[in-house]
Amino acid sequence: MHRIRFVLWLLLVGCFLAVETDAAQSKKPNMVVFLVDDLGYTDIGANNPDCFYETPHIDALAASGTRFTDGYAANPVCSPTRYSLMTGKYPSRVDATNFFSGRRAGTFKPAPLVDHMPLDDVTIAQVLKKQGYRTFFAGKWHLGGSEEYYPQNRGFDVNMGGHVRGGPYTGNKYFSPFENPQLHPDSPEGDHLPDRLARETAKFIEDSKDLPFLAYLSFYSVHTPLMGRPDLVEKYQERARKIQGNEFKEEEQVLGDRPRRVRILQKHAVYAAMVEAMDQAVGKVLQQLEDSGVADNTIVVFTSDNGGLSTSEGSPTSNLPLRGGKGWVYEGGIREPWIIRYPGVTSPGSVSHTQICSIDLFPTLAAAAGAAVTHTIDGVNLKPVLEGKTMKPRSLFWHYPHYSNQGGIPGGAIREGDFKLIERYEDGRVHLYNLKQDIGEQQDLAELHPQRVADMRARLHDWYRDVDAKFLQQKEGGPQPWRPSN
Repeated sequence: MHRIRFVLWLLLVGCFLAVETDAAQSKKPNMVVFLVDDLGYTDIGANNPDCFYETPHIDALAASGTRFTDGYAANPVCSPTRYSLMTGKYPSRVDATNFFSGRRAGTFKPAPLVDHMPLDDVTIAQVLKKQGYRTFFAGKWHLGGSEEYYPQNRGFDVNMGGHVRGGPYTGNKYFSPFENPQLHPDSPEGDHLPDRLARETAKFIEDSKDLPFLAYLSFYSVHTPLMGRPDLVEKYQERARKIQGNEFKEEEQVLGDRPRRVRILQKHAVYAAMVEAMDQAVGKVLQQLEDSGVADNTIVVFTSDNGGLSTSEGSPTSNLPLRGGKGWVYEGGIREPWIIRYPGVTSPGSVSHTQICSIDLFPTLAAAAGAAVTHTIDGVNLKPVLEGKTMKPRSLFWHYPHYSNQGGIPGGAIREGDFKLIERYEDGRVHLYNLKQDIGEQQDLAELHPQRVADMRARLHDWYRDVDAKFLQQKEGGPQPWRPSN
């Protein structure tokens, strides 16, 4: 009898453990998204062995997951890319093609601009909430000017700091008091903003560890104003004194009519301090995943919203060997750091050369949560790529019909394989580059490959029609701007 009871007890225990194991295996993955503002592709050590800035936590994340060499933002400035990350759609579909609200004029009036994320757009937070996720947002939002557009009304249970501003321009800026209307309570005097945002994110993770969660940490760093922690600034000032060489050069005919000064050497001590402080904040959140026991069931994504500042606003970083920077459709303005760690899917230390874009975040996270996307989006689920499989070739597109604060030209672009075509909206000139052979976009091949130019340009114009793209407008009494072919 005792033996029978013992056998029955073992069977019950076995059934319980099996059910517990099945439940653990079927538990939806948690998700942490790090979005850094204005961080250039070569601003992290994982992408740049000679990087002036120390980013050990980001580099360790890359070593634990998949690093993408050809990852992009959907636009060379912030709000449009943020829109694409939230919705999985190209921002041109809703005319959200510049930062909200940027209407800088040049020879022509810029294209019409919608300066908010429309309320009928579905965000990744709304999708995940329907799947039982707790959702958290911290930091820069910049996707609409009134509270109805703020994170707490777009699918996020918690909003710590997201409002209309595109930078930390209230209070003492990067140091408390912050006087941010969406960051309560304010910090004690002298607190540092990236650390405050990291602490809030870590607290949310600990409080939510028993439920599936999305923690979206959207740093204000490393956007202007350029302000660093004094201890880190001093560290990099000492390091900068040992670096010789020209910090800037005049890049000829960037605009077609005059040279432009471009930073070519990383040695800006304040910017370096901002990068390292941001990296430390990333490390604090990653450590919390470990401490809360959820790291093995948490997808972690790290990226930026546009390229580094190299041609204006203090020009604090160099994007070399990439050309240009924030505000330009050259690679320096749109190629971003992209790191994804997906436990059970990505291989530690793997590197992918697949061309991906910010439009792909939404479908990737939605699929991981088991959510069916029934409305039209532009991005694709990256899980097959993260598993090491080959993705079907596709074209990527850019459309920036504005004059950027950084001097960038209004223009569009298409990338297909190794080739990228840039089209200028003022006069319709085109340039063709082979990025595999010329990542710096210095050798224009348009005259050597007229058929390729014609084919790529035709597909770019087809895409303009598909998204109902808008273009430069005539000033009163001024010349007619160029228009793409019908």
